[in-house]
Amino acid sequence: MSINILKENNVRNNRLNANALKKVKHISHISHNNENFYTYELIQSIAKFLLDRINIRPKIGIICGSGMGTIADSLTDRHIFPYETIPHFPVSTVPGHEGRLVFGCVNGIPIMCMQGRFHYYEGYPLWKCAMPIRVMKLVGVTHLLATNAAGGLNPDFEVGDIMIIKDHINLMGFAGNNPLLGVNEDRFGPRFPPMNKAYNKKLREAVHGAAKDLNMSSIVKEGVYSVIGGPNFETVAELNMLRICGVDAVGMSTVHEVITAHHCGMTVIAFSLITNKCVTNYDDHSEAKHSEVMEAAAERAPLIRSLVSKIVSYIDENHLICTDEIFSP
Repeated sequence: MSINILKENNVRNNRLNANALKKVKHISHISHNNENFYTYELIQSIAKFLLDRINIRPKIGIICGSGMGTIADSLTDRHIFPYETIPHFPVSTVPGHEGRLVFGCVNGIPIMCMQGRFHYYEGYPLWKCAMPIRVMKLVGVTHLLATNAAGGLNPDFEVGDIMIIKDHINLMGFAGNNPLLGVNEDRFGPRFPPMNKAYNKKLREAVHGAAKDLNMSSIVKEGVYSVIGGPNFETVAELNMLRICGVDAVGMSTVHEVITAHHCGMTVIAFSLITNKCVTNYDDHSEAKHSEVMEAAAERAPLIRSLVSKIVSYIDENHLICTDEIFSP
């Protein structure tokens, strides 16, 4: 009987050792995956590098979408930092994205502008694509204005329309791909941030007001944006599925930036320039091209600059802040 007990103890110990080994391997795997994440201190060092070299303290950050780099070109008193000159910064590889941080002023209001963003399809993980948002936060930015080029899925949208984003569907998040994956950094925000108020309602209303002032209300719409990983454009079946889900425009960016900005308490407004109409019919033989994205952006550049200028002034005059209790100091 004592022999049987000894055997049972050996079996139990072997199982315990095997489970312990699995746990150690799991922790090691997490550590290995997280060792390349940007720590708070590293992002702080990037912010310090920039702050030590500029004499303004921006409260508004802007991300220029594909072909919309002229927003940054219109800033006055500019300080330009090519991404490759900034420590620990990735670089843009997509045509239409200059790859520069530009500090300057719009109507005398200090701005920090990304002239070129980072995309998942370039080979960067989402936490790296969204890292500049946290740099903005530590530089002192409180408001984010994100722009993008998108395909129009809503049949009422035309090329050249501007869609204010009121909500998004994060398809990549459904697959478990999120910029907030990994150990949460509480100094930026909570482990489980709510997203139902990600796009500030007052700012969305202000954009409509600005559009009216600029006599462009007819081309300014509002809708739901969805992100895909890219770099390929969508199939007919994929687009029809998204339309059933209530999506109005589709692109390959922005959502991970908005999640990161909202997580760290920034107030967000975003809009899409509709640069092509999505193909939702098998009898339609047209094909989406990056060149048409650039053409549409160039054509609307003056209007977009005017709209951005109005939005910046409105934010500066009204000092809008995020009202979610979870982000209260």
